[in-house]
Amino acid sequence: MPNSSISGAPAPLSASRIRTHHLQQVKDNGGRFAMLTAYEQYTAQIFDEAGIEVLLVGDSASNNVFGNETSLPVTLDELIPLCRAVTRGARRALVVADLPFGSYEVSPAQAIESSVRLMKEAGAHAVKMEGGAFYADYVRAMVQAGIPVMAHIGFTPQSEHALGGYRVQGRGDDAVRLVEDAVALQNAGAFAVLMELVPAATAAAVERAVTVPTIGIGAGNATTGQVLVWQDMAGLRGGKMARFVKQYADLRTVLAGAAAAYAEEVRSGAFPGPEHSF
Repeated sequence: MPNSSISGAPAPLSASRIRTHHLQQVKDNGGRFAMLTAYEQYTAQIFDEAGIEVLLVGDSASNNVFGNETSLPVTLDELIPLCRAVTRGARRALVVADLPFGSYEVSPAQAIESSVRLMKEAGAHAVKMEGGAFYADYVRAMVQAGIPVMAHIGFTPQSEHALGGYRVQGRGDDAVRLVEDAVALQNAGAFAVLMELVPAATAAAVERAVTVPTIGIGAGNATTGQVLVWQDMAGLRGGKMARFVKQYADLRTVLAGAAAAYAEEVRSGAFPGPEHSF
């Protein structure tokens, strides 16, 4: 396992696990870090060895693992085994687990209970929770209970129906609200603030307004970190990609070609050959 360093803030050689304070060092030193989703052991291991600093077991598993149209249907019970697989596969990355829709909104006590399950049963190192300043008291209670919290503002997919669909947040006068949300959540104890579908200028204003790291997805280039869904980043998912997605590979074509070649060899009798037989 390579002992790589966080960009802009090399971790000590003796550090075997990236912690929240390492991400803070990146922000303090003007560096950047990378974050990807992961939902099982092999991608977790690969991304970990590639030097990805943060792995997110996202409620995006609803779309990208379970085949739902949105993130809303996925449950805590469904995410826990996925998170457990990721924490077993990653040796160095900070593993953050999403609190899915319905697992925290009722009360700070419910948020704590769900987070404890993700940390105790699945081995998550931190949790991510969607919502603005309204949830500051929730974050404060969770942090007091020993739970590291990553806040998620801007477009919050769990609220897509209330927000009127997938729409950019923080435009015009709404930019002030977004900055206020970020500051309130930081002051409540969140160790980082993730922003989704936010104008680059607004995200830059948030980055300047808070002292904790910011993470962007469709939020421009001023944030401390960036996150993408790995199936989008690596070209596994087909169809139209969001504007903010950059594909670094075409795994869908590679896998389709491999499957077609395998099927052809099976049908022709070329596989298994003598070298694959006992």
